[in-house]
Amino acid sequence: MIYITSDLHFGHDKPFIYGDRGFENIEEHDRALIDNWNSIVSDEDTVYVLGDIMLKDNDNGIRCWNMLKGSKMIVIGNHDSDTRIGLLGRCDNTMILGYAYLLKHAGRNLFLCHYPAITKNFDDDRQSGKRVYCVCGHVHTGDRFCDMDKGTIYHVEPECHGNMPVSIDEVIRDIEEYGGR
Repeated sequence: MIYITSDLHFGHDKPFIYGDRGFENIEEHDRALIDNWNSIVSDEDTVYVLGDIMLKDNDNGIRCWNMLKGSKMIVIGNHDSDTRIGLLGRCDNTMILGYAYLLKHAGRNLFLCHYPAITKNFDDDRQSGKRVYCVCGHVHTGDRFCDMDKGTIYHVEPECHGNMPVSIDEVIRDIEEYGGR
């Protein structure tokens, strides 16, 4: 199975991170994100993480990262410094993909990046398999469709999906049920 998420922010001890996600403190936040992830992801699964893995304490961030199951593919976000990318790149079952990645799945083109990006090009009349869907994070919204008025932009932040990674099949289904606009 393939999953997607973003903005884990392990160790980012700010209430606008952990509080907005329903937690009392960052330790509770980090533990819940790890437990939620591992409750659905197996070692055979792949998870694309669209940036902002950790902040502040890199040792804690790497400890949390290494507790996550599956093969982890990282698209770089604004808090992913060269130092953090270097540390993450040395972890088992981890690959750094760069600042964006085109994932083809079930006849769909998913442009994975940390930031919302306009990929729509007056292609409403094209078959869904010919369109490019932006899948992103960054804005910490609870509304996975908040940028659909700008193009086919779908959010995978933890706030959008019960603090869990979302399956790629659910992403595609959500977009197509929304109308693929």
